[in-house]
Amino acid sequence: MRQNPILYWPRKTSTDTEYQLARKAINSQTGVMPEVIHDNLDLSDIMEKNPESIVYYPVFCESTGWWGELLGADAVVVDKIIISPECQLMVIKSDTIAETKGQNHLFAAEICPSSGFFKKMSSSIATITDMLATDTGTILALFSGKNQNQFINILESTGNSYLGCIGRY
Repeated sequence: MRQNPILYWPRKTSTDTEYQLARKAINSQTGVMPEVIHDNLDLSDIMEKNPESIVYYPVFCESTGWWGELLGADAVVVDKIIISPECQLMVIKSDTIAETKGQNHLFAAEICPSSGFFKKMSSSIATITDMLATDTGTILALFSGKNQNQFINILESTGNSYLGCIGRY
């Protein structure tokens, strides 16, 4: 299978050392320089047209909601590459060809911010990696954890909604 690496890079590239490091890391891993997309990334479209594609998605310090595009896109995180203390690349493949390898699952959930939920959820089950407030007062959250069944049980027992696993690394 021919790899088709794609680097999504929403920032200017001319003086961005992280951009250069990202391209170098992708080339080192795949043997091919990536195609670069600067705006309007549509994961569903990419995975539908080129299911063999590998998308490298940068997650910068303080970035939120990056994972929302994965919900319903038939794409999952299969690895991550640390570029710098401020940037890591999430390696995303089509759900149909991905061989997820890691122990850390990425769980998406919609939660009501209540003390009952936070009392039951311990770091041994999952830790929050990102949160977004909604207009309805709930929180869309991304968790990292090892046991999907335990995570779902905590969510359901506290009246919250599981949105799915968007990969593992």
